Amino acid sequence: MDCSQEEQIMALTQTQRSKLERKLDMQYKALLEEVRDALEKSENQQYVELIDRAPADSADQATGDALADLNLAIIDRHVREIRDIDAARARIADGSVGNCVDCGGDIGFERMLAYPTAKRCFVCQQQYEKTHAHEGNPTL
Repeated sequence: MDCSQEEQIMALTQTQRSKLERKLDMQYKALLEEVRDALEKSENQQYVELIDRAPADSADQATGDALADLNLAIIDRHVREIRDIDAARARIADGSVGNCVDCGGDIGFERMLAYPTAKRCFVCQQQYEKTHAHEGNPTL
């Protein structure tokens, strides 16, 4: 089913754009706070002591390494989300917000409100997830 044939591009109203901007701003602030918290936890003395304790057994070392890796993964995920928010803000500024990047159809305000950084309509997002299911994920 070609979503561009089903959906017509509908420009968001100023009120809708303002709602999206407010939601993006709230998400941005929350993500920055979470990144700060994760960075502070990465500096947490108990983790440093666990890693640096001498003589460290292999379980302590593995636990310390896992905690450090987890903090880095969380920070990395938040940074990607912040970049998505910046990209959504750019789409609002250039007037392309709400237009699917794949088919050009309307994403829909309800979807945008639920997921303000959405770049694709529902149909194109489903197709994208099917074809890119494991992109960036480790495999065995």
